[in-house]
Amino acid sequence: MNPDFSFSIVLETENLANADLNGLLRSLSSLASQDPSPIGAQEVLLIESGDIPEELLTQLTEQYPWIKVCSAPTGTEYYESKMFGAKLATGDIIVYYDSDCIYESGWLRKMLTPFYESEEIQVVAGETTTNGVGIYGTAMALGYIFPQYSGCTDLTPGKSYFLNNVAFRRSFLLDHPIPTNLPLYRGNCAIHAYELVQSGVIVWQQPQARVLHAPPNGLSHFFWRFLLIGHDYYWQKKLIPNSTNAEPTMSGKKGKLAIFVDRVRKMLDRDIRHAYFLLFSLPVVIVSSLLIYIGYLITKCQPNYLLKTYNKLLQAS
Repeated sequence: MNPDFSFSIVLETENLANADLNGLLRSLSSLASQDPSPIGAQEVLLIESGDIPEELLTQLTEQYPWIKVCSAPTGTEYYESKMFGAKLATGDIIVYYDSDCIYESGWLRKMLTPFYESEEIQVVAGETTTNGVGIYGTAMALGYIFPQYSGCTDLTPGKSYFLNNVAFRRSFLLDHPIPTNLPLYRGNCAIHAYELVQSGVIVWQQPQARVLHAPPNGLSHFFWRFLLIGHDYYWQKKLIPNSTNAEPTMSGKKGKLAIFVDRVRKMLDRDIRHAYFLLFSLPVVIVSSLLIYIGYLITKCQPNYLLKTYNKLLQAS
């Protein structure tokens, strides 16, 4: 890597609260095995806001001593934690990592290389898809928010990113921060990307930087996650003019059918075992789609009800 550039890695503890411990350890193992090593980062910041037990934090830092725990106020939310980490970091490039993801070999190098090759590049986004095969895993590959891998290889201009797989020049991000005061659960990055593109910034897509994201973990997480996807659809439609996140429906429109067919094809290209489970997974897909639709309708009638209720449940647990 170019020694004239430095990088920092930022993760937060809000996702750790929902993470399966074995999945978390696999995730950190995938980070530890990257080239360049996270040991070569200016810092790997874990923004801790009271979401996980002290003994788990101790275990993580003992196993991965390059993790630096930084305390944030209790209740600091996902996007606030990410921006808090950007302000604390000292690297030229901020790489965002999530604890419920597994990162392919070579991911970190592929994220960083475009910045070294062009000073004009400010944002690089990798590709994230859903992990798992089986009735539930196939259903989530089909119906969850992350698309299948595109199959492309070249760096291309784009318009969106996921915060579990994106890197920014630190100076640029501090000048163009991710908004943290929006009435969304996980849609702030969509608003941010829209604002960047409208201002003429290119969100460069790096399809070779690939990540597998865990599906919702457990029945409660599944139930609330899909309700809140509907909540976020409503607000994205309000906040983004001419948003493509149109009102979710159960209709068989040609556009939705084409998207469905394309996703199935890419799922099978990635793992042919999905073919066996596809039919059995459809009831789960239908339930998740209904939850999205119900979440959208509830939010349309009472715009802040779902998110407030979810946050109260988290605080009580």
